[in-house]
Amino acid sequence: MSSLRSPAGLRRTLAAVALGLLLSLSVGACGRKALHWDMSNVSDVLANLDLFGMVSADTGKPVHASDFRGKVVVAYFGYTHCPDVCPLTMSHLASAVADLGPLAGDVRILFISVDPARDTLPILKAYTKAFSPQAVGLRGSMSDVIAATKRYHVAFSYGEKDRYGNYVVNHSAAIYVFDKHGKGTLIGSDLTRTEAIAHDLRQLIGQS
Repeated sequence: MSSLRSPAGLRRTLAAVALGLLLSLSVGACGRKALHWDMSNVSDVLANLDLFGMVSADTGKPVHASDFRGKVVVAYFGYTHCPDVCPLTMSHLASAVADLGPLAGDVRILFISVDPARDTLPILKAYTKAFSPQAVGLRGSMSDVIAATKRYHVAFSYGEKDRYGNYVVNHSAAIYVFDKHGKGTLIGSDLTRTEAIAHDLRQLIGQS
């Protein structure tokens, strides 16, 4: 009688099969482990990346969402004359991307101006590159800006001009994160910690 057909042999075989199944299930569970996001996962409601005929400050040419395919994109709406929130947020984003080390090249920061009257392409380019080589300034007509802000529910308004023609732009300070395929995925704010941003970007870069 073979060991497989003997009671003892059958028990050993069944035990080995059961152990193998448990191990394979454990490996599968680890591979499918749900990702933890530090920012808010809004993939069910956030619109996908669309750049509404915007022009890149880097090239002076129109850009499209497809130009950033294969990159994780962080979009922020602001203006270069902003005295506080914009430079603080851009600094956080730049630090988070720098913390990625060699993976930084897989990310692009898009700074979308809500003040196209003053934010010319040369000004936008100088502003964004002062923060990060991965940052790109985008400028559009006012109608383009309105279309973009409506799509992502960005609020903005202009203050009264002073005697020198200066004014502030009040605007919401959300940051929008899109995966490598341009799918809207995460949302954060100017208060999101640099470490949290880097953590989530690293996870998105690691996704296929």
